Amino acid sequence: MRKILSVLLLASLALTVGCGSKGKKKLAYVERPAEKIYLQGYDRLQRKDWARAVLFFDEVERQHPYSVWARRAMLMAAYANYQAKKYNDAIDVAQRYIALHPGSRSAPYAYYLIGVSHYDQILDVGRDQSETKLALDALRQVVRRFPNSAYARDARLKIDLTLDQLAGKDMTIGRWYLKRGYNLAAISRFHHVIDNYQTTTHTPEALHRLVEAYVRLGVMDEAVQVAAVLGYNYPGSQWYADSYRLLAKYGAANAMVSADDDAKKKHKHKGSFFSRTWRRLF
Repeated sequence: MRKILSVLLLASLALTVGCGSKGKKKLAYVERPAEKIYLQGYDRLQRKDWARAVLFFDEVERQHPYSVWARRAMLMAAYANYQAKKYNDAIDVAQRYIALHPGSRSAPYAYYLIGVSHYDQILDVGRDQSETKLALDALRQVVRRFPNSAYARDARLKIDLTLDQLAGKDMTIGRWYLKRGYNLAAISRFHHVIDNYQTTTHTPEALHRLVEAYVRLGVMDEAVQVAAVLGYNYPGSQWYADSYRLLAKYGAANAMVSADDDAKKKHKHKGSFFSRTWRRLF
């Protein structure tokens, strides 16, 4: 009896769900109105049954590919895939939506969904950051194309976090080089942080690490100038205090203070002092 019940259960499942030619699950083809299939998918979405919701939304497209419901279902399928953490599927569907409906009112959301799908796959700074770069590019597209949208506001916040992540990766590598005495390689990494991620939380440390690297190379003038930039922009930071102690150890603290004072006297209200000083020095 148990074996018969199992066979009947499997048979009922086969009637409900089939497989596509590439192994992708599909609902068994039963012709129904587009709205009815869509609402079934929406019901599954409300229950957070993401996988089944995708099946119903895909079915809308399969049976009624040129309908208004198909367009809606495509975006809902992308959203359901995102919620199911099937990020690559979400990106693929959202990209297809943009290709087919670039002028749609929902296009900003499709762009945003691509960005957050990459963003949610960002790994810690010790790992490969290719997803971080993809997230940054996609989120910048949202801001560039739809600057006044609600999606752009959230994208800007996430852009700041992705920049901080990329800066953190460079800092991790730079510290590794510095610890092992590869001072020129370390300097290159810290310069990259300051040149490209100036607004991130890593900038004060990057400046201090440059001071360290220049001191190790015996290039005291450059160390003093970088320390002056650090002191002017982050006077109360621990990194400034560390740079001051380091230069004091080599008798260059007075030169650092003098350079800092000169910088303040020359400061004009045209752009950020940090940017202008950095360009002038390097």
